Amino acid sequence: MPMSLLPPTTSWMIPALWAAAAFCLFATTCHIISVVTVAVRCGTRRRAAWQRAEAPPVTLVRPVCGLDNFVEETLRSSFELDYPRYEVVFCIANAADPAIRIVKALIAAHPAVPARLIIGDERISGNPKLNNCVKGWNAARHDWIVLADSNVLMPRDYIERLLVRFVPGTGLVCSPPLGSHARGFWAGVECAFLNTYQVRWQYFADTLGLGFAQGKTMLWRRDVLERAGGIRALGAEVAEDAAATKIVRAAGLSVRLVDAPFAQPLGRRGAAEVWHRQLRWSRLRRACFPGYFAPEIFGGAILPALAAALVADAAALPVAGSVAVFCLMWYGAEMLLARIAGWQMSPLYPLQGLLRDLMLPALWLGGWLGSEFVWRGNPMSTAENDEAMASPRA
Repeated sequence: MPMSLLPPTTSWMIPALWAAAAFCLFATTCHIISVVTVAVRCGTRRRAAWQRAEAPPVTLVRPVCGLDNFVEETLRSSFELDYPRYEVVFCIANAADPAIRIVKALIAAHPAVPARLIIGDERISGNPKLNNCVKGWNAARHDWIVLADSNVLMPRDYIERLLVRFVPGTGLVCSPPLGSHARGFWAGVECAFLNTYQVRWQYFADTLGLGFAQGKTMLWRRDVLERAGGIRALGAEVAEDAAATKIVRAAGLSVRLVDAPFAQPLGRRGAAEVWHRQLRWSRLRRACFPGYFAPEIFGGAILPALAAALVADAAALPVAGSVAVFCLMWYGAEMLLARIAGWQMSPLYPLQGLLRDLMLPALWLGGWLGSEFVWRGNPMSTAENDEAMASPRA
């Protein structure tokens, strides 16, 4: 005879069980609604009307630091865009960076595309990537400027898809990273973080009109940022995309996401690499948007699954079977989303998704309990953001 998880029911436990049931139902409903919303949005792309004769000239600013997986492929994609008028400005801070050789070779191999490499480091903030971008922004010849990380794989219609989202009332168009070219188990776990969790919630929020900037790709109209103080204004936060979100909203404009996210090839990943990257992002979200970060503890399947187990036990249903059905529904919905949207998904996805959700509470606690992290060998901290948020003015 199976042993119950709970002692004999008492009067005070009845409200607790109803609360557990309500929480499980609410979390599951939000999960399914977000899956359906993003599946419709990212799985049914409609090519917007586009007049090539009216295409404004665009500058791509690509900060480069070190040799990422697939770096030659992602940087080469800068030269293969189906757009009539654009230039590429590559920025590298360190004259000894091994990526310089690759960038110079690509520029030489594509003489038809105006491209430059600028080397040097202007330190305007504690954010090394932003410092690397400053010279590119200042050197841009055009008023439409895309800041795009070196590990973004640009499709041929990259610029067009950004511009068509710059509708009236827009201050910035972005794309979160979509994990692709994943190799190995832990790269699959990172896809579970990036694609069916973070991309899903970002697109769901954007659909509700609550878009957040993402530093992987940011399309600016120069005057929008210049009115806020120029690119140096992005140093007001430890993360430049958080500063961008606040600048755009303060101007009464909206951050919008591109129709479907652009890929970031992952290659192989190790457990420590996935953990430290997610911990860094967790601490940045907590420092820059603590009110939005606080509910993240409820974002995965673990707490709803525990609530389902308690309700099943109280109802004399098989606990293990009930939790298995719940997880099948939860991760099955995510797998369906990935299939509809055409995102990479491993056959081991249910295990990878479960591992992701087991990590989420620890990452959430790590976000609150620490401020230090490392980005590409550069020690960084959210301490200044923490002090600013604690001040009476904030």
